[in-house]
Amino acid sequence: MSNATTTDASAGAPARLQRTALPRKDSNGPLRKQLFAWVLLAPIVIGMGVFTVVPIIGSVVLAFFRWDIISAPEFVGLENFVSVVTNPTVRVSFLNTIVFVIIAVTLQLGIALVLAAMVAERLPNWLRVFFRSTFFFPLILSAASVSIFMGYLFNEQFGAVNWLLGLIGIAPVPWLTTPTGAAAVVIVVYVWQNFGFSFLLFVGGLGSIPQEIYEAAEIDGASGIKKFFNVTMPLLSPTTLVASVMAVISALQVFDQPYVLTRGGPGDSTRTAVMVIFESGFQQLEFGRASAIGLLLMILIMAVTYVQFRLSRRFVFYQ
Repeated sequence: MSNATTTDASAGAPARLQRTALPRKDSNGPLRKQLFAWVLLAPIVIGMGVFTVVPIIGSVVLAFFRWDIISAPEFVGLENFVSVVTNPTVRVSFLNTIVFVIIAVTLQLGIALVLAAMVAERLPNWLRVFFRSTFFFPLILSAASVSIFMGYLFNEQFGAVNWLLGLIGIAPVPWLTTPTGAAAVVIVVYVWQNFGFSFLLFVGGLGSIPQEIYEAAEIDGASGIKKFFNVTMPLLSPTTLVASVMAVISALQVFDQPYVLTRGGPGDSTRTAVMVIFESGFQQLEFGRASAIGLLLMILIMAVTYVQFRLSRRFVFYQ
């Protein structure tokens, strides 16, 4: 009798253990995960809202008001936009910005692509790291400090550039006191400091192209130039799109280099759209007018970016 009882007890033990080992369903589990995710995202969301979304909305609203910080805002409707469109300084600044973007972005992408293609060749790894660090280094420097230093280099009286030109018999060039010279210096300084980012993008894009494609092109008798234009450029087109979009957006907002080097002069030859925004808001205390100019610049940036992505449907090749 006792043996039967013991057997029944031992047979029922595993069933009880199995029942107790089953995990209990937590009905609040999904809710807790969602709350935890929102807690992690809250600092980013709050930061984006306070420092990005709210200023954008405030700037759009302020574009329809006249406000000098001291007095109360006064609603003026489209008056700020009419004043901006009819102002010759604003028109010249936007024209200067567009010309600057065309020249600077072309040079920036061209130099970055050529240097990236050279570095992507069969070089020792340490040499590749050296060139990557060297070309990227100017980008981490302060644009204001770089512009101040470059201003001394291009000084007409004691600058190192004119001193070197004098060694080969060339008269001192008034770099910063003529419209053409000042514009050239601004472009050179900007491109020198910013091409490193595009260079790194192109280096990464070139590294992602399979070598088998180049080998197949060589078997078909393609030379170095043909391989570059028929293999490298089509496969590098997605990287080129990203680099060009980011370069154009950055160049449309150029401020530090022309402001530090030339203050927008001589005349208005190097005055840019962001410089006019700064002068209208913080020097003339016309914050409504400054917001209107900023809104027009934002529309221009969005329009140019849209055109770039539309054109990419024809010229960008995805593997």
